Formats: sequence, C-alpha cells, structure tokens
Amino acid sequence: MYLVKLEAFEGPLDLLLHLIHRLEIDIYDIPVSEITEQYMEYIHTMQELELDVASEYLVMAATLLSIKSKMLLPRQEEEWSDEEIIEEEQSDPRDELVTRLIEYKKYKEAAVKLKELESERALVYTKPPSDLSEYLEEKEPILQKGNVTVYDMIAAFQKMLKRKKIEKPIERTVAKEEIPIEKRMKEMIMELKASKKKKEFHDFFPADRKDYMVVTFLALLQLMKNEYVHVEQEHNFSEIYIYGSEKLHEFRDY
Repeated sequence: MYLVKLEAFEGPLDLLLHLIHRLEIDIYDIPVSEITEQYMEYIHTMQELELDVASEYLVMAATLLSIKSKMLLPRQEEEWSDEEIIEEEQSDPRDELVTRLIEYKKYKEAAVKLKELESERALVYTKPPSDLSEYLEEKEPILQKGNVTVYDMIAAFQKMLKRKKIEKPIERTVAKEEIPIEKRMKEMIMELKASKKKKEFHDFFPADRKDYMVVTFLALLQLMKNEYVHVEQEHNFSEIYIYGSEKLHEFRDY
C-alpha cells in the first residue's frame, strides 16, 4: 500500500464539495443519506485501489454516519418540555458540517483567485531602473500665477522668521493683542494703494516683534480670503508677491 495524492481532492471537505456539485445538491439542505452513500463509495474505491486513505477521510465518514443516524432516530417528545421541543426542532445535526463546508469553499475560491493573480504576475517582467538624467532638461517646475495656497504662505512666513532669527518670546503668557487685525488690514491696504505695484511678502514685516508679525500674517490671510489682494509666485520656493485686486477700493473697516 502506498500514498497517492489525488489531484481532485485535497481532503474530505474537498471530496464532499465535489459530490455536492456533481449531484447538484443545495449545500444548505444536504440529503445526508445520499451524500454519505456516495462518500463511502469513494472511500471503498480508494481502499480497493490500495491507496492509503488518510485518517481525516475516515473521521469524516464517521461524522456523516453519525449525522445520518441522528436524523433517522425517532424523536421521543413525550417527556420533553415545550422549550426543549422547540429547541430540538430548530437544531439540525447538519449545521456544523454545513458551516465547515461553506468556510472551506470560501478559502478554496480565494486560493483559486490568488493562483490566477500569481499566473498573471508571472507574465510581468521587470528591470532595474535606468539613469535617464542625461536626457532630462534642468527646469524648475512653474506654478500658475495666483496659484498660491495657504501652505505656501505659511512656508514663506517660516522662511522669513528664520531670516530674522526670531528668538523665543520672553513672556510666556498670551497677552491681549495691542494691534487689532482690522487695523493692520487697513494699514496694508493703504500701503498697496500708495505703492501702486506689487510688494514682496517680507515688505509687510518690517518690525522684528513677533506679535506684530503674527498679526500682520493673519491680516494678510484675511485679505486673501476676502479677495482684496492677489498673491503670486513664479516658481517653487521663489519670492511671493502681493498686489491689490479690483476690489481694493471696496475695502471698508469692519
């Protein structure tokens, strides 16, 4: 007697699924008597061919015979309570087997899908990346004018802080703003009207006081939000310019 691995069946659950499919049986309503008979025929055939039948096949055969006997036994309901009768009617000896079959079927289908993906991936050939720098022209990425985000503004503000080498404030408590944002907005509008040209971002931050710089930055963001000013940047990391929009003359104190 020698061990042979059958291609069709990887285990007793696989054999049961084959029988269910061949006999066109509803997996949720398995005729245990018929499926047990077919299963035992396979086991006997494997033994006649002197194939080493794994113990798991024999365990499943015993399980099927046990389920079959439970379904054939007459119910003795004389001494049962109503609750026990209802529970017995709701229970089905096949439930555990059906659950195992459904789970196995899911894994088997997933394995088939993974095998297909493996075959598709085997058709893809890769190569190490090549150095194409000699074919590239050194050009800086250009942004459209006016396409400046709040993140660009924050980056410019951080860059300016480093340039001015602002130290940590001596006072750790937050005091009431000495310069209202509305007042600083008005001052910036006056500057733009007076210059009649674009102003560089850092032109609005002449003072080194951090509280003044923060108020100025917030005022600038508010002017951008209300579309009183436009902001542009020619290239990444280049200087940011601010100029008044057509709504500049409409500005009024809040």
